[in-house]
Amino acid sequence: MTTPRPSHKAAALVAGLALAALAGCGSADRGPAEALGSKAPARQPAKAVPAAPPGLPGMPPLLDPNDVYAADRPNALSPVVKDFPSRVYVPNTNSNTVSVIDPVTYKVIDTIPVGVQPQHVVPSWDLKTLWVNNNRGHTLTPINPATGEAGKPVEVHDPYNLYFTPNGKYAVVMASMDKELVFRNPHTMDRVKTVPVTCFGVNHADFSADGRYFIVSCEFSGELLKVDTEKMEVVAQQKLPFEGAMPQDVKVSPDGKTFYVADMMAHGMWVLSGDRFETPKLLPTGKGCHGLYVSRDSREMYVSNRGEGSVSVFDFKQNKLTKKWELPDGGSPDMGGVSADGKVLWLSGRYDNEVYAIDTVTGKQLARVPVGGGPHGLAVYPQPGRYSLGHTGIFR
Repeated sequence: MTTPRPSHKAAALVAGLALAALAGCGSADRGPAEALGSKAPARQPAKAVPAAPPGLPGMPPLLDPNDVYAADRPNALSPVVKDFPSRVYVPNTNSNTVSVIDPVTYKVIDTIPVGVQPQHVVPSWDLKTLWVNNNRGHTLTPINPATGEAGKPVEVHDPYNLYFTPNGKYAVVMASMDKELVFRNPHTMDRVKTVPVTCFGVNHADFSADGRYFIVSCEFSGELLKVDTEKMEVVAQQKLPFEGAMPQDVKVSPDGKTFYVADMMAHGMWVLSGDRFETPKLLPTGKGCHGLYVSRDSREMYVSNRGEGSVSVFDFKQNKLTKKWELPDGGSPDMGGVSADGKVLWLSGRYDNEVYAIDTVTGKQLARVPVGGGPHGLAVYPQPGRYSLGHTGIFR
């Protein structure tokens, strides 16, 4: 394995306003009046244009319909998390621990014992809990981010990764070896529905702007899934057009129109429309393309290239790579996140037992912090945003 609300009333109001706007457009489209007695054919009534389908029921509406990350601006912390101490939580898969780093001093200030093979530290939908995914220990360890204390582990089978539906109704466990997507209660983690899949190695995902579907990467069979969020069903599946493809992190563009999928064997990002789910195109970034993280201004995306010790910078508006930052002493940059102020990119050094802090303006390495064995999906916490979709921190 690669360890690599607003309510229904609000949704109805939005739909009603959309219909009213459409109705109001009719009079503006009239041509010049015909003379009395004209034999010209009668004007046909305009066909009604259906309103766009509303978002996932119960999902908080986007702050900006053109930017799914509009709630993630620098230091825009939710009242829920504003008093939490700023920390970097690093799951060490080989040490069965979580290293806690003070981002001011770049020092490890605590080491928390957890279950077997922790893969990711995942913020809960309501932002109140950090869940450590103990993949081979078949448990989730809750951490209170206000105190840094771990709670009693919860039994969950094969929790390689963890996501939350945009309305907060379900947790979605990526059960990689079990070949399942498991929808669970987001608080108790009781199983609600199990969705068997035919691909191998489900691992990462991201949701559409309206929350109605999500795209999942299947690491070991080189495939992508499209899943209906409300129905909890796989509605489409495709094989990536590259022999030996190994897709990893998934991220949607700020405008919600494009999905990017990192591929560590194709050494780049697959680019596709989530709505059409067409055959994607490959954008080379660097050897071992692995993690994808959006800047606080929604303009750029940081792409970790684990196989060459570099970070590529992708500009959404220009639709191209604009920079590449090389770690001065090499390394294996993997998963991570951006600091609350947007100034530092934190990435785990998967095969070097260290964590990298990188300046997001200059690309300069600020620190290399020694941690436990096999650091993987670290979480920078707290981060801006109203709620979490999971992984190491996808906030909206």
